[in-house]
Amino acid sequence: MKKIIETSMKKYFQLRTYRVDLWKKTADISQELILFDLLHIAQSTEFGKKHNFSDIANLEQYQKVVPILRYEDIEPYIARMLRGESDVLWPGTITSFSKSSGTTNDISKYIPVSHDALYGNNYKAGRDVYSIFFKNYPDSDLFRDKGCVLSLGGSFDTNEHNIKIGDVSAIIISELPKWSEEYREPSLEIALMKEWKDKIPGIIKDTVHKNITHLSGVPTWFVSIFEEMKIQYPYKTLRDIWPNLELFIHGAVSFAPYRPIFEKLLPFSDMKYMEVYNASEGFIAIQDNPLKPGEMLLLTDHGIFYEFIPMDQYGTQTIKPIPLKEVEVGVDYAIIMSTNAGLWRYDIGDTVCFTSTDPYRIKISGRTKHFINVFGEELMVGNTDEAISHVCEQTNAVVSHYTAGPVFMNEEGKGGHEWVIEFQTEPTDVKFFTTLLDETLQSLNSDYAAKRQDDIALQELIMNMVPKGTFMKWMETRGKLGGQHKVPKLSNKRDYLEQLLSLV
Repeated sequence: MKKIIETSMKKYFQLRTYRVDLWKKTADISQELILFDLLHIAQSTEFGKKHNFSDIANLEQYQKVVPILRYEDIEPYIARMLRGESDVLWPGTITSFSKSSGTTNDISKYIPVSHDALYGNNYKAGRDVYSIFFKNYPDSDLFRDKGCVLSLGGSFDTNEHNIKIGDVSAIIISELPKWSEEYREPSLEIALMKEWKDKIPGIIKDTVHKNITHLSGVPTWFVSIFEEMKIQYPYKTLRDIWPNLELFIHGAVSFAPYRPIFEKLLPFSDMKYMEVYNASEGFIAIQDNPLKPGEMLLLTDHGIFYEFIPMDQYGTQTIKPIPLKEVEVGVDYAIIMSTNAGLWRYDIGDTVCFTSTDPYRIKISGRTKHFINVFGEELMVGNTDEAISHVCEQTNAVVSHYTAGPVFMNEEGKGGHEWVIEFQTEPTDVKFFTTLLDETLQSLNSDYAAKRQDDIALQELIMNMVPKGTFMKWMETRGKLGGQHKVPKLSNKRDYLEQLLSLV
């Protein structure tokens, strides 16, 4: 019976591939239909009435009556929804909120997770992940012998109005249908534990003898689990622990700096990697081509309407958001989303670059606030991740975590960048690593190169090595230890640098 169920699951996902192929071909039409579907559904909400949703006939009218919104703009609505008020931003009572502080500030954000979003976005996208996987790898036995996914959930609390508030991963896991929960590890009790100091040992104990065939989560936290697991269960490769491990579904941060770590732990040609883009605001994209790492298929039929602001307009008085059908390859855009959870023209703070428009594929290029531009260098996370990956490859080093910020100009009018790096494998020549990193950044970013020319505005970067565990200790002191929290990589301020260096 179990074998029949496992075969049927694989067949179900394979049969669903026609749905993926369909929305790939009809993306522009789907986007138009989604916008008007969202407006129709929400026309009787307070926000819909205030902005006359029932009278909106086209995108231009929608853009005219609803401004671009940031969290501060919708916070009064959210506060009322958290008290249990209905029909505010989305019909009915929203009973789940993802709590996210992002990486650029310490203000908690509460993002609504409606029933429509959970099933029409997150779970639908989750099924697409497996459909795409089995289309690419039809011979895989991912579910054979109760092959399970090890997924890293966060945690949530329930407020006095019986509303769940916590990590979006925890909310998703807590609502999974029973048949799906049977193929996920660790147990729900461990997956939803709050304290990661207790959770990591719990995950190891609960999964070390299970048939884990794939992993899903943020690379950062898996590395911590692997290091702890090696202490208790010494292994040469992870297949000594999980012999059938064949897939890692990763997201939230660039995988490039972590790839060498995983390839060392899983030195097998048949190991597969698949990137997803699942934010608190919604599941946005899935890697559909194994030969295009970092590129992901935009989910255009999953309850989200997208607009895009070219980054050369962002923060100016000449902003003109464009719909999906007008985007161009190679341009950095800020993402604006209207969702089936009641986010309207919401600036999520991420930037993407399209690598293809047929189908629509994107790369995450950074954060609208997650860059260094103190001296006009406009250094983005995409630049630094790519540079770290290249330099590590050239020096056989492995970086676990990094962050960088400015060194403000001295009396001579010269400033620079300072880095804090935690290595898993240190370079043999730190000076060479530093110089190569600086040169690589120049090759990737012409603005950075211009400021570095003859040390006009920027001097060669300063690099600080910190002991293993420093970044996790720092995240813990900030109350951000856990699977949903990401290490902030770039900042226009020195706060992160100074906090980290104070721990050494």
